[in-house]
Amino acid sequence: MRYLVDGYNVTKRDPATSRLSLEQQREALIARLATRGEGLLGAGPITVVFDGVPDAGVGTFRRGAVEVRFSRFESADDMITRLALGDASTVVTSDTGLAIRAGGEGAHVLGAEVCFEGRASKRGARYPAGSVGLPRGANKVTEELKKLWLDGEE
Repeated sequence: MRYLVDGYNVTKRDPATSRLSLEQQREALIARLATRGEGLLGAGPITVVFDGVPDAGVGTFRRGAVEVRFSRFESADDMITRLALGDASTVVTSDTGLAIRAGGEGAHVLGAEVCFEGRASKRGARYPAGSVGLPRGANKVTEELKKLWLDGEE
């Protein structure tokens, strides 16, 4: 599955980035997706599309596994719709117009909030105990041990 992320749509809706400068918004989203993209979205290549021309003048570059594109002479919505053509893609946006256009091209659509900072992963795990070999309910055992060991020391 390929993920096409509507860059500014995500950053302007995200409480963690909405008040930052456009450059800071871009950097925060790109860094987040480069480090946690698979956990937030799922397995597959990620392309983030931003409207306009980048400050450095480079229209496309990579940061880790994330491809970053600037739409330059077309809107980001047009570029995302074009990239979604005939491809098993998921478009990440909360823009209703883009969602309708992308869906019409056969793309799956996810809301922008899937990329927000502090969001639990797509797998729904708040605590990764299972991934480090701890059984379900291990936190209850820990609480019981704290009571025994720290009784009266807190």
